[in-house]
Amino acid sequence: MADRPTALTIKICGLSTAATLEAALAAGADMVGLVFFPKSPRNVTPDAAAPLAARACSRAETVALVVDADDALLAAIAETVAPDWFQLHGRETPERVAEVRARFGRPVMKAVGIATADDLDRARAFAGVADRLLFDAKPPPAADRPGGNGVSFDWDMLARELPRRLDPVPSFMLSGGLGIANVGDAVARTRPFGIDVSSGVERAPGEKDEDMIAAFVAAARAAEAGAF
Repeated sequence: MADRPTALTIKICGLSTAATLEAALAAGADMVGLVFFPKSPRNVTPDAAAPLAARACSRAETVALVVDADDALLAAIAETVAPDWFQLHGRETPERVAEVRARFGRPVMKAVGIATADDLDRARAFAGVADRLLFDAKPPPAADRPGGNGVSFDWDMLARELPRRLDPVPSFMLSGGLGIANVGDAVARTRPFGIDVSSGVERAPGEKDEDMIAAFVAAARAAEAGAF
């Protein structure tokens, strides 16, 4: 099993305003996510994201989430936003993950949709090339975006099957349907390296709530003692 961190990494994703970014930073988030995907209600352009990333500099790591992005978009984000991470949330292959990592010189997080234990077998191919995996719920069949849909998956299955199917267990983050009420349960069941929330701290799609962000981070921190 991979070495575990001494603390839970908390990522607030889909931030798009200075006020909500500041709320995440003030609450103690370790990572802040900026979404570059036009179909998402959380989408931002590189120009709009640049001052947000600058505000987070040295206070939290910035993560640029993209979905099957071409090199032109990645280059624009790298040059204008200078994120600490790229998060690939589409149908990227292991070869594409390795290519992005090498070409842009940044660590890469690869999201893998999970519905059944067999999906963990698919994750194995990414474990050797991505710097971190993010296990997210597979979107509903009618969904037009791969994440931020507010649904979860079987966390007990993940805890049971992950050591059997990926050895060593990779550094992973947990996402999908997390919120203030269930993040403690999720951390206790899965013992993730980190957690990633988006819609779970929103009052409407794409509209982050500053009080919910603070409450979520507090609930996640309270769960650390039993997991680490």
